[in-house]
Amino acid sequence: MESGDRYGFEGYGTVPPPPSHAPAAGPPPPGAPLRATGAALLNLTGLGLGYALLGRWVRAGVCWGATAVLLWAALPADPDGVPGAVLAGYLLVLVLAAADGARIARRSALGGAWRPVLAVGLGVVLLAVPAGGTVVYGSARDEAREQMLLDRLAAGDERVSAASRQPFGPAKGEYERALDVYRALGEDHPGSRAAKLVPDRLKTYYDAVSAPYAEKRLCEAVAPLTYLRTLPDSVDEKLLGALAAWPDEPLATSLYGCGVSRLGGPGGGGAELGELLRTFPDSASARQVGPAIGKRIKEQVAALKGAEPCEATEVLRGLGATASGLPAEDVKALRADADKGVVNGVYACGVDQFEDERFGDARTTLTDFARTYKSDGRVRQARNIAIAAEIADDRPAAGKRLPPSKRPGGARMELVISNDAPNAVEVLYTGPVTGTVTLKACAGCERYSASVGARRACKASGRSYPKARLRLPAGEYHFLYKHGTGATARVDSYTSGSKVQPGYTYTSCTYVIERNPLGLDLPLLPDPVEPVLSPWDAGSSR
Repeated sequence: MESGDRYGFEGYGTVPPPPSHAPAAGPPPPGAPLRATGAALLNLTGLGLGYALLGRWVRAGVCWGATAVLLWAALPADPDGVPGAVLAGYLLVLVLAAADGARIARRSALGGAWRPVLAVGLGVVLLAVPAGGTVVYGSARDEAREQMLLDRLAAGDERVSAASRQPFGPAKGEYERALDVYRALGEDHPGSRAAKLVPDRLKTYYDAVSAPYAEKRLCEAVAPLTYLRTLPDSVDEKLLGALAAWPDEPLATSLYGCGVSRLGGPGGGGAELGELLRTFPDSASARQVGPAIGKRIKEQVAALKGAEPCEATEVLRGLGATASGLPAEDVKALRADADKGVVNGVYACGVDQFEDERFGDARTTLTDFARTYKSDGRVRQARNIAIAAEIADDRPAAGKRLPPSKRPGGARMELVISNDAPNAVEVLYTGPVTGTVTLKACAGCERYSASVGARRACKASGRSYPKARLRLPAGEYHFLYKHGTGATARVDSYTSGSKVQPGYTYTSCTYVIERNPLGLDLPLLPDPVEPVLSPWDAGSSR
């Protein structure tokens, strides 16, 4: 009985002594694999629930912080997604948290056999949260990308709208930048909503660029249509579709319309018509070039008989130059028709200038006509009109009517002109007949003073004066005496007029008067031609 009581007292009342060394580690508690798996899965959710279940709140806070950083970087959804460094860092944190949670859970009991199973099930279910979030975020990111592309499309549309309000030249850069946007959307993002809208935008783009053609401003339309025609070189033809070939016909039409509108005017239309014939030689527009130029030539030839033959002549010159510069041989041949019209036009122009009392212009035009078209039957009359115009430029009465084209019949009176001047003299005359005669310089003759010129000119005995004899029909005549290079600079040409009557022989003497430097003693010049019964001596003063 003592013995038993002593045992019982020692078993329940005596404290055993401490062990002499640390006990060896024992086996993990029952259910360790499930606990480790559950903690790892719960930590992989990014919510730190594995640590929370184990009561490791600091570690759970680290997981929550990492998830918060990820959400801050990811939201709102950006077309470029989460930065790679942030995403890699977050995944590393999750992997480390899962491994650490599994390690801790293997050595810790979770309060009952059912809890590890619950933790695993809950971990599997909650993994759907980050997985679902990834899907949702991916969708949001795709939508953000779509919206970004639509914004780019809208920006391209704004460029087209702004460019359409300007002439094509200054706006070309804006059009090109808008095209770059459409091309990038269509070729680099073919499956996007924006890319599906690009074909419609390209149609609007073509309409905007080619607006001058739609508005029948054909010369303005050439440059933008030429630009549109080059786009298949830089844009995928599949993206352009039917638009790739569309500019050909409008461009041919514009080149023709613009070129024809400039025929005979500034530029002549040769550049546009030449481009048409070289680029679209088989087009309907190209076939109209020859007939159009031929028609315009006929119209201008008819206009030579109108009120403005000079203008019509210049148009014919331009038409001929344009025709000869075009590549089509049948069009080049039209140059001959234009040149023939120019010959008639130059003559008609000179006559018109004379009748409009533009005597200087008439003289120049008809003198050039006589030099250029020497075989033309009107050369003689052109020279006569030019002579009359030169006289009329100083004596307008000589330009009241054109010189007769035919020589009059009837009696003719002789006019003898003598030169008592130390320089050669050219005498131009017009009236019933027109012509010119030149007298050589008088050797030994001198200039006269104003007081003695009329008394002494052409009257020196024994002197042979250079003479010219004219036989003139009766009528009113006008003369121009042009002193040659032998005279001093103080000798001037002069004009006068006289009436030749039947039954007389007439004489005239031309001489030089030295005028007082102060302009005094200037003689009055009488009519240079008088009958022999009352001869008159002509003089010149300066």
